[in-house]
Amino acid sequence: MIIRIEDDFDLEKIVVSGQCFRARKMNTGTYRFITGRHILYIRESGDSEFECSCSEEEWSEVWHPYFDLDRDYRAVREKILCENEFINHAVEMGQGIRVLRQDPWETLVTFIISQRKSIPSIAACVEKIAKTAGKPVLADTSAAEYGSVEEIGTEDGEPVFGFPNPEEILASGEERIAACGLGYRLPYVMSAAEKALTIDFKALDLLDDEALFDAFTAFYGVGKKISNCVCLFAYGRVSRVPVDTWIDKVIREDCGGCDPFPGFGEVAGIIQQYVFYCARLEKSPGRGVSRRTEQTGTLQMT
Repeated sequence: MIIRIEDDFDLEKIVVSGQCFRARKMNTGTYRFITGRHILYIRESGDSEFECSCSEEEWSEVWHPYFDLDRDYRAVREKILCENEFINHAVEMGQGIRVLRQDPWETLVTFIISQRKSIPSIAACVEKIAKTAGKPVLADTSAAEYGSVEEIGTEDGEPVFGFPNPEEILASGEERIAACGLGYRLPYVMSAAEKALTIDFKALDLLDDEALFDAFTAFYGVGKKISNCVCLFAYGRVSRVPVDTWIDKVIREDCGGCDPFPGFGEVAGIIQQYVFYCARLEKSPGRGVSRRTEQTGTLQMT
């Protein structure tokens, strides 16, 4: 199926933006995304055109909301007027990133795992959990045209597994889940699985931002950063700003210690993604002294 996306949409930047841990670029240049029991193979085929392995119905019901395609990211970028040169640079550099609407349960667990881990380590751990406790995700047979037979529907020669639900995590038992490399995060994940049995994650979407944030900080081992990650990356609450070590460095080293994100209001979480991407790519956000400005935190929205 061919789809057109006229707005900002860069598959490579989305994959490496640090918000999802199972998306990957295949050897053929096709990109693979997994959410729930759905798997998508997608590649750019022309100007604003993309070939997808799914049906029109699945695209409309699953992937269109997943990529947040009802939001105009170009308009968001063009409304930003910022006196901080580093943030302006990051917004330009991050063009094409979109805030994904991921499965809330998977987002919660993967960001619990993310504590004090590198992104490659997080991704490896998440894949081990999926293989240990999840069920195979069947790719549409027509997807074979999007990559080699060895790649489609497989990961390192094995079937692709969906991320396990709370029941599957608990049924696997602590010993098997511990073997996936969770370390001290194991009790947090097992406790989250127990608590999740009593929660309707879809119903939580009816809560306002603060109530939603509070609902996730009530989980054992979940603090402000993880809760904001779930609010942003699972529920599309784009005013939420997770502050990790990269964002903290930008605030301290490029914004003179003044947090600029409240000035972006309802789209602060989108700007955070641009800044996070830029900071990671440039390794040290404080290295560009010329980008630092004395007038930090002076932001306007037109």
